[in-house]
Amino acid sequence: MLETQSPTTGAPSGSDGAVVRFDGVTKIYRGGGGVRNLTLNVQPGEVFGFLGPNGAGKTTTIRLLLDLIRPSAGTISVFGGDSRRDSVEIRRRVGYLPGDLALYEQLSARDVLSHFAHLRGGPEWSQIHSLATTLELDLDRPIRSLSRGTRQKVGIVAALMGEPDLLVLDEPTSGLDPLVQRQVHDMLRAAATAGRSVFLSSHVLSEVAQVADRVGLIRDGELVTVERVLDLRQRAAHLIDVRLRQEPSRDAFASLPGVTVCTVSGRDVHLEVTGDLRPVVSAIAASDLEDLSVREPSLEEVFLSFYDNAS
Repeated sequence: MLETQSPTTGAPSGSDGAVVRFDGVTKIYRGGGGVRNLTLNVQPGEVFGFLGPNGAGKTTTIRLLLDLIRPSAGTISVFGGDSRRDSVEIRRRVGYLPGDLALYEQLSARDVLSHFAHLRGGPEWSQIHSLATTLELDLDRPIRSLSRGTRQKVGIVAALMGEPDLLVLDEPTSGLDPLVQRQVHDMLRAAATAGRSVFLSSHVLSEVAQVADRVGLIRDGELVTVERVLDLRQRAAHLIDVRLRQEPSRDAFASLPGVTVCTVSGRDVHLEVTGDLRPVVSAIAASDLEDLSVREPSLEEVFLSFYDNAS
C-alpha cells in the first residue's frame, strides 16, 4: 500500500546538514541478500540517484530508511532524527512511492487521492488537481480499469502532493511513456530547486542521469561508489578510433600521455584517453591518417567499468 505523509516545515536536518544519513548500516536476510556496511547521505535540495540491478539492495535500503524494517547494525538518521525513534514525525515529512504500488481497485483515482489527502490532513485539492493535470491523469476512472502506467501516475501524484520535504521513490517512471517520464523528471527537479530532497531508486542509469545531482551504485548489497554526475561526465575517457593508411607499430600510441587503452588491429587503432587530448591528437595528426572519430562513453559504460573493477 502506498504510504505518504504531509510535511512539517522548519524542522532541522542533521547537524551536518544532511537530510538522510546511513552510517555503517547492515541488514542481512535469513536467506541471503540485504545490504552491508552502507554509508551514504542525501543533502537538502539534492536529487540522489540510487542505482543497481534488481536484487542489489535498493528496495531494502528504502525500507530501512522508512523504518519498515530495522538494521542489524549501523544507524540511520532522517532530518536529524533517529529513523526508528522519530519515525512518526519523519513520515509526516516524506512522500513515498513504493516499487510494488498497490491501490484500492474499486475506487476511482479521485477517491484514492482524496482518501490519502484526508489521512494527511490536506493538501488542498487544487494542488492535487494541478499535479493530475500535468500528468494528464483521468481522475474519474476506477483503478481496476487503469493501465500500469496510469496507476503509476496515481502513485506519483500521491507521493508529490503536499510538497513533502523528502521524496523517496522506487522506480517511479516504471511503465510510463518517454514524454511522461520527462514530465516526472521536470517535477523532481522543480522539487529540488525549491529546496526539497529526492531519493530516487532505479536500475536505469540513463534515466537517473537526466535528473540526479549525485548517484550511488550498489552491487550485491554493497555500495560501489558515490559520484556527482557532473564529475563522471568530466572524468570519462574519450574514445578515439583511428584508421591509418599504413599499419602502425603496436606501441605507436600506447605510451602517449593519458592513453589508458590502446588496441591495434591492422590499420585500425582504438584508444581510450583521459585528461588532455592534445598530445594524442598531435600524434594522430602526424600519422598518415585516413579516418578519425572521437566520442565520450555513455554513463552506462562508465558505471559498467565500476562493476567490472569491483568484481
